[in-house]
Amino acid sequence: MKRFFKNIKKYYNYAVRSAKAELKSEVADSYLNWLWWIIEPLCFMLVYAFVFGTLFKHKEEYFLVFIFIGLTAWEFFNRMLKGSVKLIINNRDLVTKVYIPKYILLVAKSFTYLFKMMISFGITFILMIVMKVPFTLNILYCIPILIVLYILSFGIGLILMNLGVFLDDLYNFINIGLKLLFYLSGVFYNIKTKIGGTAAYYMLRVNPIAFFMQEFRKSLIYAKAPSFEGLAFWLFIGLILCAYGVHLIHKNENSYAKVI
Repeated sequence: MKRFFKNIKKYYNYAVRSAKAELKSEVADSYLNWLWWIIEPLCFMLVYAFVFGTLFKHKEEYFLVFIFIGLTAWEFFNRMLKGSVKLIINNRDLVTKVYIPKYILLVAKSFTYLFKMMISFGITFILMIVMKVPFTLNILYCIPILIVLYILSFGIGLILMNLGVFLDDLYNFINIGLKLLFYLSGVFYNIKTKIGGTAAYYMLRVNPIAFFMQEFRKSLIYAKAPSFEGLAFWLFIGLILCAYGVHLIHKNENSYAKVI
């Protein structure tokens, strides 16, 4: 891991510039430009709010904020996992011609996802003001929750990035798995109240993104402290996954150019 942190320091500026370039390229040919980063999540929120709030009669308190927090956490997790699978293959020109530690590609990619997540959190705070959700100091708990979510997502992403070089169908399996996970994560319903019992207990402990959605909502909507025991557990898992992912990349990165 010493080599990892040394490389992060060395290539940090590259990762930042790469993230900025990607964000600019995303909106370069769009009339609405960066406004799409606001419009897109808002539209998804309104669709889910109509379908599950109106048609399925969900009565969750501050329902729009509840959904938007879920979507914000989900989109970051979803993008990190899906975006990592073909990251090396999609950057084959860079990988084959210039040496760069391959996890720097994921660091750069994660910066773009974090930027979009911050925009979504900004919209969340505006919605909280509009819907008169009480603001408390418990909002600050979002910081450690986000840090643990990032570490866990980054660790999973490292492993998927390595496997994606050798397994052509991995992206399809991950895509199917994430679609299933989306409906099991409580994006638009409260797992504790809608499912309850033993099933809810295990869903919130086995499914990491369901856990993080719940913790974000506890700090933002319900003015409660997060489960520090749960955060410690997923931090531990995330650090193990990061260490293993870095090990895999250091072990295999010389063979990536030959495979792709």
